[in-house]
Amino acid sequence: MGRFFTRERFGEPQILSGLLLLAFLGQCLWLVRREAQASVPDANEHFRITEGARQWRGGPPAGTAATAALPTPNDSPPPEFDENGGYDPHHSPLWYLVAGAPLASWSAPPEPDGISKEQWLTERWLEPLPYLLFGLLLGASLWYVSRRLYGNAGGYIALTLYCFSPAILRASALWNAQPEMGAAFGAFGAIFTSIAVAHTLYAPREVVLWNWRRIVLLGVALVLSVGSQFSLVVVVPLALALMLYLVPGRRKAGLAIWGAACCLALFLLYASYFFDPGAFWEGMRHARFFAMTWPAFGMAGAYQGILHNLMQSSPALVIALPVTLAVYLAWPRTRYFGNTSPLLVAVLFLVLGLGSPHYPGLGLQLAVLPFLFVFVAGVCADLLETQYRNLVLAMVAGLLMAYAIWNLLALVPAGRG
Repeated sequence: MGRFFTRERFGEPQILSGLLLLAFLGQCLWLVRREAQASVPDANEHFRITEGARQWRGGPPAGTAATAALPTPNDSPPPEFDENGGYDPHHSPLWYLVAGAPLASWSAPPEPDGISKEQWLTERWLEPLPYLLFGLLLGASLWYVSRRLYGNAGGYIALTLYCFSPAILRASALWNAQPEMGAAFGAFGAIFTSIAVAHTLYAPREVVLWNWRRIVLLGVALVLSVGSQFSLVVVVPLALALMLYLVPGRRKAGLAIWGAACCLALFLLYASYFFDPGAFWEGMRHARFFAMTWPAFGMAGAYQGILHNLMQSSPALVIALPVTLAVYLAWPRTRYFGNTSPLLVAVLFLVLGLGSPHYPGLGLQLAVLPFLFVFVAGVCADLLETQYRNLVLAMVAGLLMAYAIWNLLALVPAGRG
C-alpha cells in the first residue's frame, strides 16, 4: 500500500487537478439544486427514467415496441418512436438503464394527474448522479491523457477548459440538456484507449492476454458510446484505424485486440436488452446508425449553428482554437501524432454533427469538445517551450482566468432561473 501512495502518484499536479474537479462538481451541484426546484418536470426526462427503472425491475427492454404497449399514466414515447416502429432510433436500452439506475429501487407510484412535487424532487436529485460520475471520470481522463502527452502545463490547460465549459456543466447536471455525457465519455475513452493499446504492442510479450485489462476498457468504452448514441458507431472503425496506423509491424495483434474488444462490446450491448434476442435484433434493425442529412452541408444555417454551439459550449475555445490552428498549420514542430490525432477526430465529429443539424448531431457536438480541449492544450504546451514562454504563459493564464470568472458569474443568473 505504501508503494501506491507515492509522491509520483499523489503529488502537486494531482492535488491541483483534484481541486479543479472539485470546482467542476460544485458548479454541477449548484445547477442540480436549482433545477430540482422547478415545479414542472420535463415529460421526456420523466419518460426516460421511468423506462429505465421499469426495465431494472424486470420490465421489457426500454426504448422498444414492447414498452409502448404498457400503460404510461403521465408520459408517452417521443414522436420518433411511432415513426420508427415503436423503437428508439438513437439509443439502446443502455441509455435508459443508466438514467433509471439511481431510481431502480424507488417504487413510489405516479400521481393520477402527474408526478408529485416530492417525487420530482427525488428524481431530480437522483437522476444526475450517473452523469455527474461520467463528467468527473471524463475530466480525470482528459487530464491524464493531456498530462501524459504534453506535461503538467498541457494537463492544466485542458482540464481548466473542461471544468468551466458551460456545455459540459449543463450535460453533467442535466440542466436543460440531453444526457449525453455517457456517449462523450465513451467516445473519448475508446479513442485514447485504442491508442494506448497500440503503444503496448511494441513490448515483446504475449499481447492479447497481456492486454486483457485494456481490452475490457476498450470494450466498455465502445458499448458506452454506441449504446448511448447509435451514431457514435463511427468510433469503432476509427479506433481500428488508429491502432493499425500506430503498429504497422504488428497489425495482426492489433486487429485481434480490436476484435476481442468489439466482441465484448457487442455482448454488453446485447446484455442491455436483458438477453432478449428478439428485442435485440429488432432494436438493431430499427437503429439509425447514420442519421445524415446531406442537404445540410449546403445550408448556411447549419454552419452558423455549429459556430453558435461552439461559442455557447466554451467561449475560451472560440478564441484559442483559431490561434492554435494557425500555429499548427504554420509551425511544423506542432504537427506530430499527439496533436494531430485529437484534431482529426474533432474534425470528423464536427463534419458528422454538421450533417445532423438536429438530434443526434447535438450529441456529436458535445463529444467533440474534449478532443478540441486536448488539441488546444497540446499546441499551447508546445508554445510554452519556446523563447516566448513568458508571453504565452501570461496570455494563456489570463484567458483561462477570465474564462473561469465569466462562467462562475454566469452561473448566478442561471441558478436563479
